[in-house]
Amino acid sequence: MADLPAPTAYLDHRAFLRDWFDAKKSQNKRFSHRAFVRRTGQKSPSLLADVIAGRRNLTADGLEGFITALGLSGNEAEWFSDLVAMHQAESTEERAAVLDRLLSRRHFRDAHRLEGASLRYLSHWSYAAVHELAACEGFEADPHWISRTLRPRIPVDQAREALDVLCELGLLVEGPDGALTQGQGTLVTPHEVQSFVAHRYHQGMIARAAEAVETFASEERHFCAVTVAVPRSMLPELKTELDRVQETLLSRCDSADSPAEQVLQINLQLFPLSAPTRETP
Repeated sequence: MADLPAPTAYLDHRAFLRDWFDAKKSQNKRFSHRAFVRRTGQKSPSLLADVIAGRRNLTADGLEGFITALGLSGNEAEWFSDLVAMHQAESTEERAAVLDRLLSRRHFRDAHRLEGASLRYLSHWSYAAVHELAACEGFEADPHWISRTLRPRIPVDQAREALDVLCELGLLVEGPDGALTQGQGTLVTPHEVQSFVAHRYHQGMIARAAEAVETFASEERHFCAVTVAVPRSMLPELKTELDRVQETLLSRCDSADSPAEQVLQINLQLFPLSAPTRETP
């Protein structure tokens, strides 16, 4: 007989509901979607199936009913509520606030250690910057040195956390001399929130680009921009070409003969400035 799963092992409430129902069904073959919905106090017999499939969201009353039907209380009820809130949030800011709550909880750190470190890595521009800073000549794995070296400067506590996260992911490792250097670790990002954390990462870097227009002299920065009208069928080709440019630049940077001395951010951006004219009312 399968044990019922706990919501704290999930980052997607729909996946939890699917697995919970399957486990409940294996315990009692007569258990059905209709029986579950009756427990929630709701009327639609297809409600559970629709929520799992993403066809419907949960209202406040529906959420309370689901918590009752699932037999959740305390931390598990709060966790399930946060999962629903994260996936149903209407803005990036709301999702970010909920994800930050999940990241701070002990159950998340216990059940999703590497995933949590990866999410923190992508949640703020400074983590990637510190990782690359470690490849520069003269790098010091000292939060105070990192704080005053990055542009814009970051709090010392944030620099300290960045070092901890990078070590946890294996992106920084201790060398024979005891100094931290770049390692071969990889990011383990949960599929359920990959697109969301990627959005946060890009938003952070675009914000740094906007600041750089004002804070750095023209000798230290370079912006190229062109506004063009194209057929929509050309978008895939343009994206592929941008990918090629990125690979070329990465190859040039990786093959540099001289030691690294500074961390740069290179953004290749393509986005629409209008709706397709054939679709505009």
